[in-house]
Amino acid sequence: MGAEKLEMEDTNSILLAKGKKPPVNKSQNKYERFYQPCLAEIVGTMFFVFIGCVSVIENVPAAGRLQPALVHGLAVAVLVAVMDKISGSHFNPPFTIAIYLCGGIELIMVVPYLISQVIGGVLGAGMAKLMTPAERYHNATGAAFDVLKSESQLYGAIFGELAMTCLVTMVVLLVAVNDKTKTPLAPFLVGCTVIINILAGGDISGTCLNPARAFGPALMTNYWTYHWVYWAGPIGGGLLAAALLRLILGDNKLRVVMKS
Repeated sequence: MGAEKLEMEDTNSILLAKGKKPPVNKSQNKYERFYQPCLAEIVGTMFFVFIGCVSVIENVPAAGRLQPALVHGLAVAVLVAVMDKISGSHFNPPFTIAIYLCGGIELIMVVPYLISQVIGGVLGAGMAKLMTPAERYHNATGAAFDVLKSESQLYGAIFGELAMTCLVTMVVLLVAVNDKTKTPLAPFLVGCTVIINILAGGDISGTCLNPARAFGPALMTNYWTYHWVYWAGPIGGGLLAAALLRLILGDNKLRVVMKS
């Protein structure tokens, strides 16, 4: 095996010296191109939901929204930074849909990413259930979004989820997809946006902004009251953010109108 490896390296060096590309290892390429990104989405979403759920379940009442806001935002920043080169660090269905609509991901990867994110959300919620005391878990409804209690809160919550998801998705698209505004500060900026959204809207809708984050705890606790809000609002916000980039904010390559 060692001799074969050395022979292959020598062959590749000769081909490169002649200006030719060495042969591609198709099996490894397929893994890194398809399977590894999906696994990264599962793992990243799993740890994000796990940490987020625990921060809510173990939240000290005096801390209010600050503890969950910081935990969710910092978790996003860390996971985006370390997983970016593997999967693009979506961890959120609206992000994946918006990034696809803005040309940042191939269509063939969209459904696998969405499935991976939902699986990761369920696994993360399950990890939180294993870790936290049963009484606290029950009192917090497993960190499912139970802020909505009546129809009088419904429209404000839907609008809040839509508007705040639009904001964070717009930031993602601007710092990671739009060539004109890409920046290495993307993880920090996305994390900060999550923090300010939760601080601003936590008491209105719980500030989910992520159907995978909502689905896992809901499944673990069988709590489905107004659960559809946490799909309709965030997905609508993601679509609106994609439209803003495509029509107004995107660079010449991304914009579909007023092109030079």
